[in-house]
Amino acid sequence: MEGTARPTTAGRYRSTIAPTVLALGTVSLITDVSSEMVTAVLPLYLVAGLGLSPLGFGLLDGVYNGFSAVVRLVGGHLADRGGGRHKWVAGAGYALSALCKPLLLIAHTLTPIGLILAADRTGKGLRTAPRDALISLSSTPETRGRAFGVHRAMDTAGALLGPLAAFLVLRATVDGYDAVFTVSFCVAVVGVLVLALFVPGGRAEAPAPSEPPAAPAAPASDTRPTLRAAVGLLSDRDLRRITVCALLLGLATVSDSFVYLLLQRRLGVPDGWFPLLPLGTAAAFLLLAVPLGRLADRWGRWRVFLTGHGALLLAYALLLTSWHGTALPYAVLALHGTFYAATDGVLMAAASDSVPEALRSSGLALVQTGQAGARFACSLAFGAAWTLWGDRTALLLSTAALAVCAGYALSLRPFRKAAV
Repeated sequence: MEGTARPTTAGRYRSTIAPTVLALGTVSLITDVSSEMVTAVLPLYLVAGLGLSPLGFGLLDGVYNGFSAVVRLVGGHLADRGGGRHKWVAGAGYALSALCKPLLLIAHTLTPIGLILAADRTGKGLRTAPRDALISLSSTPETRGRAFGVHRAMDTAGALLGPLAAFLVLRATVDGYDAVFTVSFCVAVVGVLVLALFVPGGRAEAPAPSEPPAAPAAPASDTRPTLRAAVGLLSDRDLRRITVCALLLGLATVSDSFVYLLLQRRLGVPDGWFPLLPLGTAAAFLLLAVPLGRLADRWGRWRVFLTGHGALLLAYALLLTSWHGTALPYAVLALHGTFYAATDGVLMAAASDSVPEALRSSGLALVQTGQAGARFACSLAFGAAWTLWGDRTALLLSTAALAVCAGYALSLRPFRKAAV
């Protein structure tokens, strides 16, 4: 129509989400259905089904939640080498995790189960950084927060559907655990096929016609994907500050399992309803991931990231009060989900602004490894403090530590405009 301005190509791209992001979101959704089916029944299967002691289960839980941090740097480095291996390294990680599901059918003692769970987490560690690098490289700097928000929302939808699927399979079959592991494997295979068929191979191209390059951590000749160059990324002030802040805040972030246990103790939630508590966090995450991602693009990623930790502080404070009202679990879980929606993808979007394309996967892996290792250490420390002094004292110490770390992180925030 005459007189109506037609949107420019750049404008259309800035207002849409890249197909690669949607394809990766679909892969994550399907894979999370598979993973959460196993996660939902694994504690009961190991303790009640196989008769493992609480100590044995604790060791396996530590392997399951902390092992991926060890291999994230490896996955990031392998993806960057050769320019275009992001899809294939991520695919190898997804395939390895899928193959672990049926192996649980034949493992009945602590050692083989531990090895299977370690292999499963190795797959997760391999795929995480290359996947996030693909999301980053497929998005413009102006839309990265929203792109990560869309991906995390789709991922969280899988986390919601997984436990529900496991619940239905257990009710509908006689050999419930075997059926859950078998269905989980089949679903995981579908996720690998979607990745192979619909995610572009090679290095993803950002849709914007002109993306300002991130300030390199070293001269251009040193941005080749080598281990030395990957470690040298920390010479960039912004990436170093982002990594330090993520690590410090991770050291004071209590494990999700402990949050749910604390909530159960406060309210006397029956054991049968306990597996549904994570669904409250996932629902809030799902609803807020995209809006907070868009807010991060407009208001500032680092501000949204730190605000998310403010929501977590408020959740801890509610657990420390003497309030026992019926709204308490809804408030705590909503704040817990808000924390993840404001931090998980937003942190990757902020880090992407400080990493050159040639080392995007390695740079994101640096941040992820520091954060994951710190959270694992916090879980061990919190568990020890709970054993020695009780749950309330342990939470009080964690709340104080988180407040101090958040204040310090605020003073160290990156100065680059896209990340502030």
